[in-house]
Amino acid sequence: MSIESNYRTAESVSPKHPDKIADQISDAILDAHLVKDPRARVAVDVAGGHGKIYVTGEVTSHVTDINVPSIVQRLAGDSIELIENIAEQSLEIAQGVDTGGAGDQGIVVGYATSETPELLPKEVVLSRALNQHLYRSWPCDGKTQITLNGKGDIVGVVASFQHAPTPHLKETVESWLDDFAVAEQVRIHVNPAGDWHIGGFDADAGLTGRKLAVDNYGPRIPVGGGAFSGKDPSKVDRSAAYAARQVAVRYLHERQADEVFVRIAYAIGVAEPLEQTVIVDGAAEQITGFDLTPNGIIKSLNLRRPIYEQTARYGHFGHGFDWE
Repeated sequence: MSIESNYRTAESVSPKHPDKIADQISDAILDAHLVKDPRARVAVDVAGGHGKIYVTGEVTSHVTDINVPSIVQRLAGDSIELIENIAEQSLEIAQGVDTGGAGDQGIVVGYATSETPELLPKEVVLSRALNQHLYRSWPCDGKTQITLNGKGDIVGVVASFQHAPTPHLKETVESWLDDFAVAEQVRIHVNPAGDWHIGGFDADAGLTGRKLAVDNYGPRIPVGGGAFSGKDPSKVDRSAAYAARQVAVRYLHERQADEVFVRIAYAIGVAEPLEQTVIVDGAAEQITGFDLTPNGIIKSLNLRRPIYEQTARYGHFGHGFDWE
């Protein structure tokens, strides 16, 4: 494929996007449990939209006074009807976790690249950076998208932000672009459907775990399949994904590599991974030097802390979290 045709695109969404509001509520509920009970088993999902929020899932904890309505109001507003339906974790699932096994079967992917200081794909870094830049002026629902050509120059920009007048938004985007390499011909779409003022849960439904590519490494990099938010670290969908990022970063630095992929796979109730592969600049080998059991990951990364709501805003990687 020629440089001219080798395009790559990534998007970012603001913390007020309905899917991200759902993620933050799920993780805020998780954090509230971990403050008082670091060993709480939590798996909470949120679906919301058009005046109603449904919070469901499983929690096993000695803490019973979590103020879920207060969390929902803080993140979604006051005029929301809340429906709660939270049960305890299934005893049949718990019996596999109690012995140190994984809370579910799962495949996780880790990644690191030397392309950017954040060790993430450039299109992911730029789409996120633009979104954060615009969010400082318009702290509302919003989405951005960046397309690069094979040289890494920006050839396409999309920005849609609630309450942002199109002329002002376009001016802000063009000013931001001055700091980056832009192709001679760049297509810019700013509020392409027109100015808009209805956003968040008022405009669209949101669901925990629906922004997998945004939460991970963008659409070019495979995802294992499991979402992160609302899950305590006994769930390898989350904790092992963080460990996979740590492995990828370590190998990237130690081997002075350009690109590292990591794959780890688990069976429910079993501690040791079924697969632990690292691919360094195209060459695959077995991961060594890491305890990739669920308890080993939790201990090494100190994951029983209330640290998760912040991860639900702008992705789980590239922010200097402990797993990086």
